[in-house]
Amino acid sequence: MRSIWNGAISFGLVSIPIKLVNATESHSISFRQIHTEDGGRIRYRKFCEVEDREVTSSEIGKGYEDADGTIVPITDEDLAQLPIPTAKTIEIVAFVPADRIDPLQMDQAYYLAAGGAPAAKPYTLLREALKRSNKVAIAKYALRGRERLGMLRVVGDAIAMHGLLWPDEVREPQGVAPDADVTVRDKELDLADALMDTLGEVDLEDLHDEYREAVEEVIAAKAAGEAPPESPSRPAGGKVLDLMAALENSVRAAKESRGEAAPPEEEAEVRHLPRKTSRAAPKTTGGKKSTSTTKKTQATPRKSTSKTAEPTKKTTASTSRSTAAKKTSAAKKTTTKKSASTTKKTTQPRKRSA
Repeated sequence: MRSIWNGAISFGLVSIPIKLVNATESHSISFRQIHTEDGGRIRYRKFCEVEDREVTSSEIGKGYEDADGTIVPITDEDLAQLPIPTAKTIEIVAFVPADRIDPLQMDQAYYLAAGGAPAAKPYTLLREALKRSNKVAIAKYALRGRERLGMLRVVGDAIAMHGLLWPDEVREPQGVAPDADVTVRDKELDLADALMDTLGEVDLEDLHDEYREAVEEVIAAKAAGEAPPESPSRPAGGKVLDLMAALENSVRAAKESRGEAAPPEEEAEVRHLPRKTSRAAPKTTGGKKSTSTTKKTQATPRKSTSKTAEPTKKTTASTSRSTAAKKTSAAKKTTTKKSASTTKKTTQPRKRSA
């Protein structure tokens, strides 16, 4: 790996020559801007707004723009004369537990390679000291024209350094959390825990960039003069209207993706068993049950199991039917007489007035 910075680690009075190399690399696909009509590259040219002409890289320097728009020229010589003790040194200032470092401060990662045979012994000493103490080293270093903060830790048999943002460069999370007063029920938390347990852990080595692979397939197909492959459509995410149903379906889908048996609908929901309520035992006096219980038992009628009950029911039913029929016929006769009398009164002619 090519080194991007050469210097030394200052560990008290111990100096460890090292080389700084990038610990990460980007696999993202980069695109060029082209003219859509003929495919020509679009390039940017640098013009001086005073002379209105294109300038070369050797003519370009640094300048700081003041609040009123005035440009203050700054040369490399001006920066080289600054009294920065970390210009070529990674100066360790403290050793702290790893959990003291906020992950929000994490920046670019580097490997620190020993700079030659003389650096092997002090390099190993620092590495083993970090291992035994279970701590990380906080250091200052200068890179690309500015002083930075770093964290040294052990990765395998090497020492790695993470660039850290300064504490005042990390924003406070104001206005990020929901303003509404939301109450989360225990049942919802139970389902969320069940979903977390079902998803479990994952080996990060198994994860890969599916989007980059799909873009590479599109590029290969178009380069071969073929139509790009169609990506499988995924269901669009909508608003979560029923949180409980969404959690239940998530637990079920996670189990199915792991090859586990799909649980029934009613088993996906976490149910709390009802509490058993103990019924009060009947009061006893001198080993005998209370008289109120005895009276309730005696008042309860017993069902007759004799066969003679059937004829009695049939006789009662036939009697009630005949009585209802007589009442109905009598009511019909009364209604007929009333209607007849009403008809006679209506048909009589009215007397004319003199």
